[in-house]
Amino acid sequence: MRTVSGIPGFLAFLVLVSCKDAPQTQHEDLAQNQEVHWTYTGENGPEHWAELEKRSHCGGKHQSPVNIIDIQTQEDPDLLPLDLHYYGQVRIHEVANNGHTIQYNFEAGDYISLWDVRYDLKQIHFHEAAEHTLNGIRYPLEMHMVHVNAQNEIVVLAIMAMEGESSVPFTFLEQYLPLDPGETKIIDQNFDLNTNLPANRDYYTYKGSLTTPPCTEGVTWIVFKEPITVSLEQVKELQRLMPLNNYRGEQELNGRVVKVYESPYN
Repeated sequence: MRTVSGIPGFLAFLVLVSCKDAPQTQHEDLAQNQEVHWTYTGENGPEHWAELEKRSHCGGKHQSPVNIIDIQTQEDPDLLPLDLHYYGQVRIHEVANNGHTIQYNFEAGDYISLWDVRYDLKQIHFHEAAEHTLNGIRYPLEMHMVHVNAQNEIVVLAIMAMEGESSVPFTFLEQYLPLDPGETKIIDQNFDLNTNLPANRDYYTYKGSLTTPPCTEGVTWIVFKEPITVSLEQVKELQRLMPLNNYRGEQELNGRVVKVYESPYN
């Protein structure tokens, strides 16, 4: 597997919800509601999740993350540009370290519209290194933006981050760290999600799952083709302040097709 040039070698390389508890809307929270203490390494690591979570989907055929290979994707004329309703005034209520990731929980307001269905933003969280790989490349960081509709169906927007220019939004988010595992801090500040999005909104999409137990399937993934940039210092700061290598390895597509939307104006 290749890595992004310029990223420190010690990164292992890979970077939002219960179908019954929509207000939780967080796949790590889901896992905490289970009594099994899963981990990312050792005997409770990803290769054993299906054994630990007997009633989970972790052994299913439509799991996430996956390796997205351009030449194997399929253009779909029915795909449309993303209809994002991020108004720049949504408030982050709190940030929490749940032992698996750093998660920022949002108050109601921002949402996306897919196929004329509203999916409300619930939270964002991070994986180091990235979970999805693009053409075999694992980026140092992946941000997941978790959205849920009125029927508790989940859409996750995934954004890769690579080393480059410093990110002002990341500086804002990092100022509320560090957090000890299990610790929560109230933020109650506005945050403009638009500043964390890539300029190019082309994307891949496929049906998959939550990437932590119970690995619930039926999740719609939208993975931006273009990464954003963060400085090396910001990557190192996140490494210091949050759990490292909190990513699940590549899952088989098992016949699934990853579709791609490319704007004709790019």
